[in-house]
Amino acid sequence: MSGASVMNTASDKWLRYLDDLHNFASSPLPLETQGTLVRVAGLVLEAAGIRVPVGSVCEVRMEGQPPVLAEVVGFAGDRAYLMPTGEVHGLASGARVVPRSTPVAAPVLGQPSHPWRRSEDRTRHLPIGDGLLGRVIDSHGQPMDRLGPVSHVHNEPLVRRPINAMDRDPVREPLDTGVRAINAMLTVGRGQRIGLFAGSGVGKSVLLGMMAKYTAADVIVVGLIGERGREVKEFIEDILGEEGLARAVVVAAPADAPPLTRMQGASYATAIAEHFRDRGKHVLLLMDSLTRYAMAQREIALAIGEPPATKGYPPSCFAKLPQLVERSGNGLNGCGSITAFYTVLSEGDDQQDPIADAARAILDGHIVLSRELAESGHYPAIDIERSASRVMHNVAPPEHLDAARRFRQLWSRYNKARDLIQLGAYAPGHDAELDTAVRSHHDMLALLRQDMHDPAPLDHSVLQLRQLAAAR
Repeated sequence: MSGASVMNTASDKWLRYLDDLHNFASSPLPLETQGTLVRVAGLVLEAAGIRVPVGSVCEVRMEGQPPVLAEVVGFAGDRAYLMPTGEVHGLASGARVVPRSTPVAAPVLGQPSHPWRRSEDRTRHLPIGDGLLGRVIDSHGQPMDRLGPVSHVHNEPLVRRPINAMDRDPVREPLDTGVRAINAMLTVGRGQRIGLFAGSGVGKSVLLGMMAKYTAADVIVVGLIGERGREVKEFIEDILGEEGLARAVVVAAPADAPPLTRMQGASYATAIAEHFRDRGKHVLLLMDSLTRYAMAQREIALAIGEPPATKGYPPSCFAKLPQLVERSGNGLNGCGSITAFYTVLSEGDDQQDPIADAARAILDGHIVLSRELAESGHYPAIDIERSASRVMHNVAPPEHLDAARRFRQLWSRYNKARDLIQLGAYAPGHDAELDTAVRSHHDMLALLRQDMHDPAPLDHSVLQLRQLAAAR
């Protein structure tokens, strides 16, 4: 190419760029609308004179007070209902409610020419990137570990478009969790969503910490949603440890946070997991707990006037659960995966709790922790008879499935005759199946019990199970 042609090409590029700048500067920008705060009732702010869609983020501004961020959660006529993400102390009637918008997008030299305008996307964007690894952040992306600002991140939308179900890869590959009872009896597949059903104080946090340290995953995302603030630091230092934290991102939204902040924490943790999955990583998502997420939605829904349905939970609670859970799983055509464990609190150890029942229906399996086992010193307190993995038959070979089935038969046979055995009414020689169960009971207990500092690889767990099942 001659020098004159190169000069003409460069000149044309600069002319197009200057034309874009002229169009950008002369194009009218939308006027900023403002509303007025007219009512504060409990958790809900009511604003007049503002028309923005549900999900938009606004600032409530008042002289002498820092702005309060709030999200539009509903409307009635010309009134918008907002839920704050911070403290509303000090707000008064007449405060300004201003929608937030993304910055003006200026033209970039070398990019295709197109009209430039202010983006009307007012949904929440939060920092996401590799700089979050090893950090503890809150629901707004602000660091909580006092290690300085988060670097190497960029803002991405909190809500993403769901993946078409036909574009997801099926669950076909087993995942090593490092927990012998799960590896052997409840084998988990990469990309599976499974629930951890437990009451309070039966060891669910310790079990989550074991999986965080020992699971074969590239990235671990931990969402501590609605739990006690004391547990956040204890979980990180005593359970997760430095080794687990090095490849993890912890999003903490304690119980004293506003309900919208707790819900945002769960969505934020899921969005971080989606980011790493889309980059081809295998992600382990641990969320404690799904019940607190539903309770936060219940607080919001009841506050804006939605009628309660089952045990005080409005219908929107049961609609929000699958919207959150379905975001995890395998990615597009083998592009990464999110294996998710959601803890579900069973009030009074009632497995028929409405949230527990709804979660059991939408998850790919459930692990039930028994208070009776925990009280007897059996840890992890996994109730094998009441637990199930719905994808185990897809990820385990036939020999493994046969051994697990044989183990369940012996375990169930022993438990049915346990009262007779303890009373001394059992006499060997009358029931060959029960005799085998009694002889194998000690070995079965050894397989199900495990110290939190003792990892159990998948291959070793399966080998131990097959040896036990083959014994007579």
